[in-house]
Amino acid sequence: MFRQRGEAWIRTALALIGGGFAVDQFLPELVWGVRAGLALGLLAAGVLCALRAVNHWVRCELAMRRGEDLPVSRFPTLLSLVVAVAAVAMVVVVLFGWEGV
Repeated sequence: MFRQRGEAWIRTALALIGGGFAVDQFLPELVWGVRAGLALGLLAAGVLCALRAVNHWVRCELAMRRGEDLPVSRFPTLLSLVVAVAAVAMVVVVLFGWEGV
């Protein structure tokens, strides 16, 4: 079961990185600062997600070998906040158009 969760984190990281590249490549109408901010935010979230997946996997592996409780992670909360901020920014762009942004 844990292996599946680890793979899910990697898939999430890949999706965030792909989303960052998509924002940069397919939204040229956006002002550069907004486009770069959204893209870099998604790329950074993807990198953090991938790194955190490995870190959490190692910590869980060690805990299981020692017979300890699995470690708790607050990272899903942080990741969801980053994704929510990016989503709200995109909603604003979609509602008010590309010209003003």
